[in-house]
Amino acid sequence: MASTRREFLALAGAGMMLGASGRLWAQVSTTVGDWQVTSVSDGHLSLPRGFYFDGLPEAELAPILEAQGLSGEMIASPCNVTLARREGAVVLFDCGAGPAFMESAGELIEALDVIGVAPQDVTHVVFTHGHPDHLWGVLDDFDEPVFSEAAHLMGDAEWNYWRDPETVETIGEARASFAVGAARRLELVEERITAVADGEEILPGLVALASHGHTPGHMSFVLQGGSEALLVAGDAIVNGHVALARPSWELGSDQDPAQGAATRLRLLDMLVTEEMRLIGYHLPDGGLGRIERAGEAYRFVAEGA
Repeated sequence: MASTRREFLALAGAGMMLGASGRLWAQVSTTVGDWQVTSVSDGHLSLPRGFYFDGLPEAELAPILEAQGLSGEMIASPCNVTLARREGAVVLFDCGAGPAFMESAGELIEALDVIGVAPQDVTHVVFTHGHPDHLWGVLDDFDEPVFSEAAHLMGDAEWNYWRDPETVETIGEARASFAVGAARRLELVEERITAVADGEEILPGLVALASHGHTPGHMSFVLQGGSEALLVAGDAIVNGHVALARPSWELGSDQDPAQGAATRLRLLDMLVTEEMRLIGYHLPDGGLGRIERAGEAYRFVAEGA
């Protein structure tokens, strides 16, 4: 399923940084109060077109994809991991896919090295949800925790869902491996995990925001500093094309498509109304920017665009 490195470089676009290894990493940075926030690349996913678009009206879908330059049976999706730093805290939101999910992803450790951050520097790993490209990088090839000095935090509903032995039977055949992989990894880091609730301030200036639908307990997070705020959206806004052009459409990439659409509409309205910036895990150009209304739709405007 993996795309080639050449395809990734062609798709990734601007905002790249060349590392010592010669690889290119999408990297954009901003500040929110005294937080320094950086988006670094874990690589990208390459997923079948049907994963996103099965059941959608083709006559309306085709021009949306054409406008985005998307064609073919595979869709490349960037993976933007958010790093937030200030004195005494190095917070990583999700930890990438690790070595066992997809050849084109799992590059977070090298990306962090490019900006001078070692795994042991991370003080907190905060999970938006338990899908492989967000969770599986928590362990190394020897099943040891990668971020050995970090506290690990996950929404309480999300934790309970992936640790429930019934999940593998109810999640559906296409995602059964997700459930098995999540349960195994969470078991191995159980002693490090703290469950967090909707609205909880898990660190000063960092508040959990329930955004269920993509998964049953998906959690986004709001970074606050003075009059500024930034939403670490995870997969609540799951892509930068159909999810914005037709935000009410129910997408197959959400485990509960109806709830996912309702959550997406709520967050998009909040981002516009409150003039709040965001980082989206699968949005283009590093995922950092703003949402603007475009009639009944929305559009993503990358930082600096």
